[in-house]
Amino acid sequence: MADVNRGNRPLSPHLQIYRPQLNSATSIFTRITGNGLIVGSLMIVWWLLAAATSEEYFNTVNAFVTSWFGDLVMFLSLWALWYHTLAGVRHLIWDNAKMLDLKSAEMLSWIIIGGSAVLTILTALIV
Repeated sequence: MADVNRGNRPLSPHLQIYRPQLNSATSIFTRITGNGLIVGSLMIVWWLLAAATSEEYFNTVNAFVTSWFGDLVMFLSLWALWYHTLAGVRHLIWDNAKMLDLKSAEMLSWIIIGGSAVLTILTALIV
């Protein structure tokens, strides 16, 4: 017999019911940082192409890349690189069927957040 109430129920968890978890947020942010790394990569490629083109063009591009905005983009790209790397390590751990329980998964998410911040600052200070 057909379910007459089928149209009254949501097909998937709705925003009023579903509460995003730290794990899902860090997973989504991994995708965002992966796409964000394209911006920094394109800026580096632009800088290298300018170096191969002419001294005048290189000076123009170098002024942009070393400006406050270019420094900000490079710093955020560095953070995104560490974040994305640590999230990849988390997935390698999960691929080996380790730390899949909720407590361990949340701990890994906090390690990604804190570790990416610490590693970014250390890298910026060293380099």
